[in-house]
Amino acid sequence: MTRRTGGADTTADRSEEGQIGVLVIGYLLVCLLVITVVLAVSAVYIEHKKLLSVADGAALAAADSYSIDVGVGGGDPTPPLPALQDSGVEESAAGYLAATGAAARFEQLAVDPSSGAEDGRTARVVLTAVVRPPIVNFLVPAGIPIVAQADARAELVR
Repeated sequence: MTRRTGGADTTADRSEEGQIGVLVIGYLLVCLLVITVVLAVSAVYIEHKKLLSVADGAALAAADSYSIDVGVGGGDPTPPLPALQDSGVEESAAGYLAATGAAARFEQLAVDPSSGAEDGRTARVVLTAVVRPPIVNFLVPAGIPIVAQADARAELVR
């Protein structure tokens, strides 16, 4: 037997009790998932920008490690040109990283073997590191590798 109060059926109202709790829990889980993903992506993005800044500094230091080749040809001396060597670029970049203490700020920081001076005038520094985003460490125990590349050109001006 159902009671009617004011024309409304109370049996139908009781069958829907507690349904809002399930929705609240579902929305809360979705919100927590979105926050976790945004936090992890932001951490990787920020660490990549920091690594890019260090790579810029290392490339500038490497571009300053040039030697000067003075060419003399046919009586007219050619203007001196800066010359960079692959090994010099890697050594300068490693020295810059050691001088600035960058290894303490990044996990598994290394100068990639593709660093060097392809054309002899532009220093290309490629740095690699690993980022461990917060909260989701158990999903990626090895971390997320990031790579930053920077170029700097050696120029001589009067």
